[in-house]
Amino acid sequence: MPGRVAVQEAAFDLGAEAAALHAGREDVGGLASFVGLCRGDGGLRAMTLEHYPGMTEAALAAIRNEAAARWPLLGCTVVHRVGRLTPGEPIVLVLTASAHRVAALESCAFLIDWLKTRAPFWKSEELPSGENRWVEAKAEDDSRAARWQR
Repeated sequence: MPGRVAVQEAAFDLGAEAAALHAGREDVGGLASFVGLCRGDGGLRAMTLEHYPGMTEAALAAIRNEAAARWPLLGCTVVHRVGRLTPGEPIVLVLTASAHRVAALESCAFLIDWLKTRAPFWKSEELPSGENRWVEAKAEDDSRAARWQR
């Protein structure tokens, strides 16, 4: 399936990624996207994302493959950043392409819900005081992901 899975420190270009996903295609009728940004809630200075190389990419690919098994996707890109990110910087990109909008939109929502709960990333917040704290899983994210259970 066209598209890519990547874990990287560098920022991504939404326009370039979207253009690459449907370049030369006339069968794509819908392209859905989600870009997650680092928020500055409570004066957050930065967030540092860590991962295990190899393991994380494999987990993202498995989630992408699950989406492709559930919806008639013609392409899918998942890019997740790691390293130190400051408020306003992009963290994650999900792009889905399908012949029809419903499949593109639903699969995009599925992917971000499962990435949020199943992708092996560890997040540490740098607070205004200079203290760092690990981000814990949220019940709300788990309940959103559970709606996709079969």
